[in-house]
Amino acid sequence: MNSAKRQRDPAGDKVGTICRALRRAIIEQALEPGAKLPEDALGERFGVSRTIARQALGQLAAEGLVELRRNRIAVVATPSWQEARNTFDVRMALEALIVRQLSGQLTKAQLAELQAHVDQEDAARDGPDAVSIRLATEFHILLAQMTSSPILIRYVSEVAYRCCLTLSTFSRPHSSECAINEHRAIIDALAKGRTEEVMQMMHHHLDAVASRALVAPTKPRTKDLLDILAPYADEPAAKAKPAAKQQRSAA
Repeated sequence: MNSAKRQRDPAGDKVGTICRALRRAIIEQALEPGAKLPEDALGERFGVSRTIARQALGQLAAEGLVELRRNRIAVVATPSWQEARNTFDVRMALEALIVRQLSGQLTKAQLAELQAHVDQEDAARDGPDAVSIRLATEFHILLAQMTSSPILIRYVSEVAYRCCLTLSTFSRPHSSECAINEHRAIIDALAKGRTEEVMQMMHHHLDAVASRALVAPTKPRTKDLLDILAPYADEPAAKAKPAAKQQRSAA
């Protein structure tokens, strides 16, 4: 097999196309948590076999965006608020490694690519929050890709997309201007090789992102049967007293 054939993998290209489309649809909430993702429907929509569709769903499952259930049923994942803090903590540790490796090492072309991406974030600032969240996440994945480390790219991508889904689901409305300014400051610190400073900046930035996501969900209604029935159980007794008085007066 020659190098051109090794570099080009049509099946891989198709899997990537499906992943990108579904990833955007999930993060931007066009597909809601719990929505079914049938292999045959995906195959028809993208013009691929069920095998290719299954591979794409498997990749998205690894990223935490899809849940694979019995009988090959795939659904959009429902993020766990309880696990979100741990996910963000793991992400902070991984991205500290990223900026430490990249500090002072980025080429002019890479810095220009990062700046161009943040310009896209700026252009989307007045649009839907979910689009801004997706673009902000892709900025961090772009940083990981610039390390050329397959392990860092894989783990940062997976954790970042999990955090992204949590943000899209739970975070309160906010201005993306702060995040954009922080991204520009991170690029500047990386360009100047200020390693310790950029590591602190990244930690502060991601901690602020987490604080927007980790808004306590609405308190679930109690499942205790006695508590649920208490107001209803008391109601008949209250109504019975007047009835008893009427019977006594009639007597």
